[in-house]
Amino acid sequence: MLDLKLLLNPVILAILVLFFGITGYYIAKVKFINTNLNALTKVLRSFKKGNIVFRFKELDDIFSSNSFISNHWVEFKNTLVFNEGIHIKGSPADASSIQCTMDSSYFFNEDTLVNTKLNYKFISAVPTILTGLGPLFTFLHISVAFSRVSFATQEATIASVSSLLASMKVAAMISVVAVGTSIIFMIVERLLYKNLCKSPLEAFSLEMNKLFDNITSEKFLVELLKESKIQNSSLNQAFSAMPLQMKMAFDKSFKDTLVPYLDNLIFSVNKLQDNLKKEASKGLLDDIFGSNEDE
Repeated sequence: MLDLKLLLNPVILAILVLFFGITGYYIAKVKFINTNLNALTKVLRSFKKGNIVFRFKELDDIFSSNSFISNHWVEFKNTLVFNEGIHIKGSPADASSIQCTMDSSYFFNEDTLVNTKLNYKFISAVPTILTGLGPLFTFLHISVAFSRVSFATQEATIASVSSLLASMKVAAMISVVAVGTSIIFMIVERLLYKNLCKSPLEAFSLEMNKLFDNITSEKFLVELLKESKIQNSSLNQAFSAMPLQMKMAFDKSFKDTLVPYLDNLIFSVNKLQDNLKKEASKGLLDDIFGSNEDE
C-alpha cells in the first residue's frame, strides 16, 4: 500500500509541481490554438469559391488583423494569382478565379500554426526531463543516505541500516513518480495534440484548399503562353479583316451619304441651267418684240 507520507518528500513534491505546472501550461496552449483554428475555419466556411474574388478584401482584412495567422497569410497572399480567364485544362467550370502558385500547406501546417505557437521543442523534451529527474534524485538521495551510515556501535549500525532502508524506499518512490509523471504527460500530450490541434488544422487546410485552386508556376506559364497565342491569333484575324471592313464601311458611307448629296447637287445644277435658259429665252423675245414696236 502506498505510503502517503512519502509524497511529502521535497523532491517528490518538486517533481509533482513541475509536472502539473507544465501540464497546465500545455493545456492552455493547445486550447488557445484550438480556439483560433476553429475560428479561422469558421471564417473560411462563410466564403465560397464562386464569390471569393469579390469578397477577397473582406477575407484579407480578417486574416491580416489576426495575429495568430497574419504573418503566414501575408506570405501566402503574395503567391495568389487573380485569374480572369486562364484555367487549367480539364478544370471544372466553377474553378476559383483566385489561384495560388504554391500549395497552401507550405504556409499553413503543423510547424507554422501549431508547433511554433506551442513551443513544441520544449514540450517534446518534458518527458525526458521528468524521466531524467528520477535517476538523478534517486542516486543523489542514496548517496546522501550512504554518507550517513555509521558502524561505530551496534546501535548506530542498526539505526544507520534502518535509515538507509528508509532512504532507499524514498529514492525508489522518486524514480516511480518521475517515470510515472513522464508517461502520463506523454499520453495527455498526444491525445490533446491530436484532438485539439491536428484535427482542427486538417479542417482548416481542407477549407483553404476548397477556396484556392493550386496552380504551379510551370502550369501557369504554359497557360499564360496559350492565352497569349490565342490573343495574338485574334489580333491577327482582326487586322486581316480590317481593310475589308474599312472598304465595306466606306462603300456604305458613300452610298448612304455622298451619292444622295451628289444627286441633289446635280439636280440643283440642272434646275439652275433650266432657269438660266428660260431667262435667256425671255430676254431674247423681249429684245425682238421691243425693236418691232420701235419701228
